[in-house]
Amino acid sequence: MFVKILMLVIFFAVMIGVGIYSRKATTSVDGFVLGGRSVGPWLTAFAYGTSYFSAVVFVGYAGQFGWKYGLASTWIGIGNAIIGSLLAWVILGRRTRVMSQKLESKTMPDFFGSRFKSKSLKVVASIIAFVFLVPYTASVYNGLSRLFGMAFDIPYTACVIMMAGITALYVILGGYMATAINDFIQGIVMLFGIVAVIAAVLSGQGGFIEAIRTMAEIPSDVPVTMGQPGAFTSFFGPDPLNLLGVVILTSLGTWGLPQMVHKFYAIKNEKAIKTGTIISTLFAVVISGGCYFLGGFARLFDAPAIYNQATGAVVYDSIIPFMLSKLPDILIGIVVVLVLSASMSTLSSLVLTSSSTLTLDCLKDNIIKKMDEKKQVRIMQVLIVFFIVLSVIIALDPPTFIAQLMGISWGALAGAFLAPFLYGLYWKGVTRAGVWAGFISGVGITVSNMFFKYIASPINAGAVAMIAGLIVVPVVSLLTPKMKKEDVDEIFSCYEESITITKKSSLEE
Repeated sequence: MFVKILMLVIFFAVMIGVGIYSRKATTSVDGFVLGGRSVGPWLTAFAYGTSYFSAVVFVGYAGQFGWKYGLASTWIGIGNAIIGSLLAWVILGRRTRVMSQKLESKTMPDFFGSRFKSKSLKVVASIIAFVFLVPYTASVYNGLSRLFGMAFDIPYTACVIMMAGITALYVILGGYMATAINDFIQGIVMLFGIVAVIAAVLSGQGGFIEAIRTMAEIPSDVPVTMGQPGAFTSFFGPDPLNLLGVVILTSLGTWGLPQMVHKFYAIKNEKAIKTGTIISTLFAVVISGGCYFLGGFARLFDAPAIYNQATGAVVYDSIIPFMLSKLPDILIGIVVVLVLSASMSTLSSLVLTSSSTLTLDCLKDNIIKKMDEKKQVRIMQVLIVFFIVLSVIIALDPPTFIAQLMGISWGALAGAFLAPFLYGLYWKGVTRAGVWAGFISGVGITVSNMFFKYIASPINAGAVAMIAGLIVVPVVSLLTPKMKKEDVDEIFSCYEESITITKKSSLEE
């Protein structure tokens, strides 16, 4: 117990120390929100990766999808690495950095307002972000309760308040720069932690080959496989179609999430993009691939402890904690710090995105007319406290509606923002009506499905919302009045500006 507590104390001390160290970067709005657009490749890549993967993935998704799809759930991690990281950086990274600087936009709603010359788009986008980021923030705490109960016998309430307080402290002190540096430290912890945990768990099952052999003998309970043994070790698992829906939502979804795209706004230079692409992809392979690979062995830990005693249903959130409960104390300590790292990095990114969006896109010039740089930073710091407190209240006693909302937050945000943002970066023909149609279809599909359930899985509903947006936005844009040509040409001129580079980077024609 002493070792586990000591690891936590050191971890928290480092986080706060980084916040104090980064205070000098918070004197302006640009510094507080974007780190002055001077964040290097390693910090940016780790900030992206650690914001991507939280306790929701490690404890919730890994256990749930590992139980359902067996070792084929590793495809989710591969999809996260290739689509959610590699392609996101290649397709969005450079263009987002260039156009957001041209438009002087610091948030995704701000981008919509400037790119499409519409204050109402900006305000509505900020409201959508607020409504769906807060419950998403609350859901980050969920994966911690069982782990802390297992490792420390600490009440869930104390754990949530402690984590929220320390996260608020270092984000308020150091803004985006503190978040980025801490994300780097937390990412290192996550990399070493996941490798150690996988090795320890498989060793306890007699090694990799023996674990696979045992898994192959388990019959599937999915009707399409008719109880066939070996389904959980097959290439695409017992239910490939639903597995594909999970891959699409958790991978393509990052392209439309404000807290993920925000990382591209802060990129320093071309080198940061190239290096960041590689680092971010490798990070996702190890962390996401490792989490889902570990979860793929969930069926080997079938025991009464993972079932609801009243209903007999599997409690997915209890699978990974039960799997880890037999590990040595030092490894349990590493796991707790690993999950804390994943959660705090995601939490800091979410509250910074929420507070900056509400301040810059909703309050500024609409509700509060005169806001200088210092006042904007102060309001964002106050709102960080507000968002943290609100998410803690929801996490401690989640109403049924909010609990449902948590499940569709990712789908609603990505469904609403992905298509308008992607097309807005690449295509001059996107219209305001097309963007409105994207917002309506994304939020409409996910929220209406929550009540009417015409798509059985909320995850598949989120995937459908994203794909629908990719179709709806261009179709509506082709049928509705175009923006002024001179305005659009001026915006896209940022891509045509000449720059001088060295021959080691590019050969002359």
